Amino acid sequence: MKRILVVDDAAFMRLSLKTMLEKNGYEVVGEAENGRKAVEMYKMLNPELVTMDITMPDMDGIEALTEIMKFDSKAKVIMLSAMGQETKIREAVIQGAKGFVVKPFKEDYLVKALSKF
Repeated sequence: MKRILVVDDAAFMRLSLKTMLEKNGYEVVGEAENGRKAVEMYKMLNPELVTMDITMPDMDGIEALTEIMKFDSKAKVIMLSAMGQETKIREAVIQGAKGFVVKPFKEDYLVKALSKF
């Protein structure tokens, strides 16, 4: 069972992700509502995977990804983005993201994307 940290500023999205992931055999070990909290929780929890929203207040997903990669160059972070954020997705991949899923997404697509890691 993979241990996952879910990062999104929208509480309903964190709940949706947690429900989908747990239903498919993943263990959600933590949730963060912004990038700053995500970096803190990553260091504390050492999850095997992170789902990271790109657009968040305080510290966005790309900044958080960059900080996590400095701390752990082997981190597996999957970015979640809205349609039309191709430039940010490209930047995230350059910074070390292992993949991305475009919102809105279907449960089976998310699980398939995460199962590669």
